[in-house]
Amino acid sequence: MIGWINQLSDADLIQFLDGLRISRVQNDRWEELPIAQKKQILAGLKDADESKLMDSKKFWINLNNA
Repeated sequence: MIGWINQLSDADLIQFLDGLRISRVQNDRWEELPIAQKKQILAGLKDADESKLMDSKKFWINLNNA
C-alpha cells in the first residue's frame, strides 16, 4: 500500500488521505462508525489494494454525466 501512496499524483486525493491520517492520530472513531460504513470503507481499501481505482477527474465527469 505504501508503494501505491508514493505513486499518487492527485493533490486532492493526497490531501484527503493526509486528513484521514491526521484525524486517525488525533481521534480514532472507527469503533463509533455504523457497520455499514465500516463495510464500505473496507471495500474501498480492498479495491485500492487490488488497483481497482479511478482518478478523481474521471469520477467527477462520470458523476456529472449521471
